[in-house]
Amino acid sequence: MDNNVNDLERRLFLKGAAATAAAAALPATAVGVASDHAAPQDAVALARQMRRGEITPLEVLDRVITRIEALPKLNAVVLRDFELAREQAKKSSALGREARQQAVAAAPLWGVPFLLKDLGQSMQGTVTTHGCAFFKGAVATHDSTLVQRYKAAGLNIFGKTASPEFGMTTTTESRLYGLTPNPWNAEFTTGGSSGGAAAVVASGILPVVHASDGGGSIRIPAAHCGVFGLKPSRGRVPAGPDALDGAVGLSVNHVISRSVRDSALLLDLSAGPEWGSRVRPPIDVTGSYVQALAQP
Repeated sequence: MDNNVNDLERRLFLKGAAATAAAAALPATAVGVASDHAAPQDAVALARQMRRGEITPLEVLDRVITRIEALPKLNAVVLRDFELAREQAKKSSALGREARQQAVAAAPLWGVPFLLKDLGQSMQGTVTTHGCAFFKGAVATHDSTLVQRYKAAGLNIFGKTASPEFGMTTTTESRLYGLTPNPWNAEFTTGGSSGGAAAVVASGILPVVHASDGGGSIRIPAAHCGVFGLKPSRGRVPAGPDALDGAVGLSVNHVISRSVRDSALLLDLSAGPEWGSRVRPPIDVTGSYVQALAQP
């Protein structure tokens, strides 16, 4: 498995170099894409760096926030719970080596910053608007099941990405937040409805971001922005506790990512039924999705 991981990391490095070369030839209308100043690594590699103590969760979070603030025209991160995440990052960064190893053993993505899509998911003490002005002050009183699983994986959630109102269009724009342009060229769309997530990943802010898909809302923006998007099967990722499923099972949650292995790992960490699940898909890989990457 180590050889496979090393091979993946070499490919990620080459992908980052390619992104840097592409950025040099971008049109003047580009609003911020991955460059040599934005780490080409994925969340797996980033978590490994923090596990080794090469960089702290607070340093990583601050770098991410700095890049968001440097790209205001991107308009992709529309809800910002920065201070809440900083407090969590400070606690994580203060851990000694032994405590850090214990934390990582239970949470493989310990310390990795993460964003939720502003649609359908709740995180206690924060707002989810669904892209609608009516909900701009709606503070959640609990965590969604999926958010609980993301937190258990060690992800430090610090905000939410743009979505059109109720995720109903294949462009990412709303009266509440305005337009999220394509980071490669602002004259083009990110697609939708997970356009904010795709823009964040394509611009090098984060390597992986939560997204959801009913009629293409992961796949369309992933294609428009040149990143990786997978729509899981109905029922594989929990939708509760506020809903049994989304759009009678048509809408499902997962992520948009820079690497396939991040998508595989997040599916390993988030998939599985919850109480009341109406659909329980069969196990479709031996072992895990990450292990399946090593299969021909």
